[in-house]
Amino acid sequence: MRFLHTADWHLGRMFHGVHLTDDQAYILEQFLELVREVKPDAVVVAGDVYDRSVPPTEAVRLLDDTLSRLLLDYKVPVIMIAGNHDSPDRLGFGNRLLAGQGLFVTGQLSAKLEPVVLYDSYGPVYFLPLTYAEPAVVRNTWQLEADGHEAALRAMIAHTTAYVPPGVRKVAVAHAFVAGGVESESERPLSVGGSGAVGSALFAGFDYAALGHLHNSQQAGSEKIRYSGSLLKYSFAEAGQKKGINLVELNGDGSVAVTVFSLTPRHEVRCLRGLFQDLVVQAQTDSAKEDYLMITLEDHQPILDARLRLKEMYPNLLDFDYLRLSRSGTLQGPAGDHRRLSEASLFAAFFNQMTGEDLTAEQEQTFRDLLDELNREEREATQ
Repeated sequence: MRFLHTADWHLGRMFHGVHLTDDQAYILEQFLELVREVKPDAVVVAGDVYDRSVPPTEAVRLLDDTLSRLLLDYKVPVIMIAGNHDSPDRLGFGNRLLAGQGLFVTGQLSAKLEPVVLYDSYGPVYFLPLTYAEPAVVRNTWQLEADGHEAALRAMIAHTTAYVPPGVRKVAVAHAFVAGGVESESERPLSVGGSGAVGSALFAGFDYAALGHLHNSQQAGSEKIRYSGSLLKYSFAEAGQKKGINLVELNGDGSVAVTVFSLTPRHEVRCLRGLFQDLVVQAQTDSAKEDYLMITLEDHQPILDARLRLKEMYPNLLDFDYLRLSRSGTLQGPAGDHRRLSEASLFAAFFNQMTGEDLTAEQEQTFRDLLDELNREEREATQ
């Protein structure tokens, strides 16, 4: 069986004030062309289809168009799960009706989480749709102990595997942070304080694990446990990352071969750094002036209207700063790049700056509990 593994589309996302819907439509057009060329038996989308629980109408239309072409034009079944950015109820609306058309969507965790079964010339392949669910949801749904994300995911795997007969091929589709994976600043933490990580050993019993959540295309402890990465680069920290679509060939004996296809974005994401005059000269011969840019000036003295003048040459200059501002006394903020810090670290730095004291362990835990509760409420926020 041959299937395409993708994840983290984040439809409806904004990037430094720029709506990325046109960029996402551009890259999805290439994805559809790839589907037409390789003719897979299925497409697997491992969560974070939308960027937020209530997506803009343009994002909904784009998903509708993409899925319609996959199902109606190319006759390719789609297996899709919710991620931590999605509203599981909204994403899973009408899932039983749509399954009859080849669209298998698992949104909210249900009391009976069954695999999706597809067939090739060797027999059945069981896809386990391990939709994203907080430990509290797993506990309440199945009335069992699940103190963290690893325990919750282990329970979900055990529950769904009970529907799988022995000796058959099986694929996990999950949205999780596997310990050791390379993170990006554009990913929302699954849990505050680091307890969101799970071990790769959870997926040892599968022939392949199609993962979502981490935006860098990478293996996670094994060549058969993989993140496809996000469709696009969603932060400047991802400028050097690879993005891809995994073509997985699952043989009759359960062995896999993976080919990673790279797509070409409408606008590349780049970081430039140097003296103002050097950057002006460089711009004269830069063939990619339409890229989304972050520019850091190394000049020690301020340059009059530097950002405006650079933007005349680079119309998509989205982020701009001076290197000296992070080196000089009172202008320095939290330790390290604040864009890479978690909410907990940012709040701790803010608390220290305001009070001159560090948070106590009890205060840290209170903040984490409140943030976890807010994140859960946000995913199900109503308009």
